[in-house]
Formats: sequence, structure tokens, C-alpha cells
Amino acid sequence: MFNVLKRAFSSIADVLATTKLTEKDIDKHYLDIITPLLEGDVALPVADYIVEELKSRAKQIKVPRFGDRSKDIRRILREIVIEILNSTNPVDIFELADKKRRVGEPLVILFVGPNGHGKTTTIAKLAYAFRKRNYSVVLAAADTYRAGAIEQLKEHANRLRVKVVEHKYGADPAAVAYDAVLYAKKRRINVVLIDTAGRMQTDKDLMDEMRKIARVVDPDLVIFVGDALTGNDALEEALKFHEAVNISCSILTKADADAKGGAALSIVYATKRPVIFLGTGQRYEDLIPFSTEWFLKRLGLV
Repeated sequence: MFNVLKRAFSSIADVLATTKLTEKDIDKHYLDIITPLLEGDVALPVADYIVEELKSRAKQIKVPRFGDRSKDIRRILREIVIEILNSTNPVDIFELADKKRRVGEPLVILFVGPNGHGKTTTIAKLAYAFRKRNYSVVLAAADTYRAGAIEQLKEHANRLRVKVVEHKYGADPAAVAYDAVLYAKKRRINVVLIDTAGRMQTDKDLMDEMRKIARVVDPDLVIFVGDALTGNDALEEALKFHEAVNISCSILTKADADAKGGAALSIVYATKRPVIFLGTGQRYEDLIPFSTEWFLKRLGLV
């Protein structure tokens, strides 16, 4: 997992190890630095930011003329990654659920993201995680467009033994979400997880409807579900959704499927919101917490 990005950082350290670290000299190696980052699925604006930060900070390195600067370069890269990932406020969904439960209110989470990125499966995984922690859960089948979407969510709900609030296909998704929240409040359910249709970020009508859902239910969290394999598209997708509904955090799916790693860095850079989990398989248990320290270890920057 994330081996391509790990090799990219190693390559950058090797390229600059015996180079003068003036801005001019680093500029000469621009392609040697930017190319492995792009190959590691780091979006171009993020890769350029890393290059500029390298140029700014490398001037402070003091080593003999023919000395090996690779350790210092790796230290700088580590600092840059830490600063990008720590530019966000942390989100602990279980702590939030506990706070809401103590005051007798449900935690309402709205899930958004493009088609095919795994929102419904991710919702099921989180429902499983909440149930393991003894929270009661209700699911809202607010994807009233995609054929089979309601049935897919109900299948997960049956396995997890949780309630689904549903309307007919073609119904107003905001009404479904509203009814699910109302159901939770009346029955003192702890958590409401709202599934939505795959919103293509270029589809204005669908984006407007997503805004309507958020306006109607006023969720405690809006979670963007992105595909760890999407590469440079990850930044643009996350940013568009963030502009539409102000996402709280992200979950990346398919991290086990040869993901290169750059999508996580790109999404955090674009939204200034944390990635909180990675999907690593099809089982309900295959959802692991994402943290700065864990990411640095995967990149060999510890």
C-alpha cells in the first residue's frame, strides 16, 4: 500500500543528495522531482507546492560540498507532509456520537461523493463499527435514482440488523433524509447514516440537490467518500464537493487495491479537512483509521 509514493520520496532524496541546494539547482531537477510525485498520484498543485517548499527550506541545509544531503531532504519532506496533514482539525466520529448520545440526540452523518467510489459499502462498514461500540443506527436510503441502490443498502442493513428508512425510487432524497432523522429522534436512535446518489461534480442539478439535503437535515458531519485510485482527479472531486456542502472529513476506499498514496495528500491539501479512514477490503471490518504517523510510516519518512 502506497509503495509508489514511498519510492517517489526516496527518489527525490536521492536526486538531491549530492546537488547544491540553491533554488536554481533545484529548479534544474524540477522534472526529476515532480514526475515521481505525479506518478504517485499527487495532484499537480500539491506537487508544485512540495517543490516550492523544498526550494525554500533546502537553503538552510549546511553540509560539506560533496556530502550526502539525503537525510536532510527526507527530513524536509517529512515536515512538509506533516504540515499538510496537520493543517486540519481532527474529527473523531465516535467521540462526537458519544457527545450527542449524552444529550439524547442522534449524530447525523451525510455521505457524498462521485459515482462508484463506494459510499454504500462505506456506510455499512461504519454502521458495523458503531454497532460494535453499542450505538444504535438507522440508515437513510436517500439514493432514489440508481437502480438497485435501495436494495443494496437494505441488504447491508439486514446483515447488520439495523433499520432503513426508505421511500420509492424517484422520491425527494431530502424527504428521505429528513424522515430518517425524525425516526431517530422519536426512537432515540444514536446515529443516522445518510446514503446519497453518486453526485458527479460537474452535474449542477445533482449538486444543487445535495445542497438541499444538507440544508434540510443540517448534518453534524458531511463525509466525502473518495476512491484512493482516482489519482489527480481526487483533488478536483473533493474540492468541488467541499465547495458545495462544506465537507467535514473524507474516507478513501480501495486503499488495498494498489493505491499509490497521493490521493490522500491531495484531498487534505485541497479541502483542509482530514482523511479519517481507509477502506481496505470488502468485509465490514476492512476500515482502518488514517493518521499522520501511520501515513509517514507507509512512506518511509519516520
